[in-house]
Amino acid sequence: MLELKNAEFVTSVFDLRQFKGRNLPEIAFAGRSNVGKSSMMNRLMGRKNLAKTSQTPGKTRSINYFIISNRFYFVDLPGYGYARVSKKMRDDWSRLMEDYFTNSQKLAGVVQLVDARHNPTELDLQMHEMLESYGIYYIIVLTKADKLSNNQLAQSVKKSREKFGLPPDLYPVPFSAVKGTGKKQVLQWIEWRIKECKG
Repeated sequence: MLELKNAEFVTSVFDLRQFKGRNLPEIAFAGRSNVGKSSMMNRLMGRKNLAKTSQTPGKTRSINYFIISNRFYFVDLPGYGYARVSKKMRDDWSRLMEDYFTNSQKLAGVVQLVDARHNPTELDLQMHEMLESYGIYYIIVLTKADKLSNNQLAQSVKKSREKFGLPPDLYPVPFSAVKGTGKKQVLQWIEWRIKECKG
């Protein structure tokens, strides 16, 4: 299984032209504000506070780059859908993400995070449609799985599959940053995408 060693924060940018990184594959993380992106990334990287977690939704306003083992990047995209920011700021975030999806030459795939405790929102569905329309490889991860019983989690997986209209061979992956549930499956997917991107 893929091991993430020597994870380091590289930079935060508000414009893709500001990023002068190396020509390496990128795995991006997208999701609603406060869905648990930073917690998930920290769990995958084996670092407690490398990606900064916040109790304030909408805190991540930039695109944040982390280099992993000098082989590829993790890219933390701005959280979407938080109401208590100005419309201009939400529009800026939207443009930044669209710019990233359109112009990132080494995007190997996107991990879309959805809160397992709730049905996918309209904004979750819009993000999924955006990934589909750009032909981007993605995996849907249901975060905070430790807060649900096994039966509740099974229902969450079923509802998410229906809402996103996933084909029979695609299943959302339940994930817990607390317990590590789903870590192996996500890392296997990331390893596959990086190999495909390099190949």
